[in-house]
Amino acid sequence: MSQVKPIPDGYHSVTPYLIIGEGKASTALDFYVRAFGAKEVMRMPGPDGGLVHAEMQLGDSKIMLADEAPKMDAYSPNHYGGSPVTLHVYVPDVDATAKQATAAGAKLIRPVADQFYGDRTAGFQDPFGHKWYFATHIREVAMEELQHHMQATTAG
Repeated sequence: MSQVKPIPDGYHSVTPYLIIGEGKASTALDFYVRAFGAKEVMRMPGPDGGLVHAEMQLGDSKIMLADEAPKMDAYSPNHYGGSPVTLHVYVPDVDATAKQATAAGAKLIRPVADQFYGDRTAGFQDPFGHKWYFATHIREVAMEELQHHMQATTAG
């Protein structure tokens, strides 16, 4: 008898699970493919035509998503007036990702810019209420430099 792995191949310890409102999980999955270059892994449609579960691959990570399921207490960010959670994704070229995402309809909430901590970043809100930050690491920053910058920022 073969041993079952506690973490299946292709998954990491943490896997985000996005809940999409208004029965638009299928539309959201298509959006993530266009906007962020995600690859669809699977869809499980429910009896009402909505998605009870889907998975996509973004870089080396899987992200799960489904339509709202009030009976399971699963609601989209819009149910709560927005989300305090942001997904942070490293990509090879944040500038190209930003162009692709905005062309697909993502709302730019933080323009592409170099950051003191060594990343070039951009922030977006997708049409379904989820926030995303994409980054490309562009330089190594010593801990002393990070601490100095944080002290200068918080002192003012």
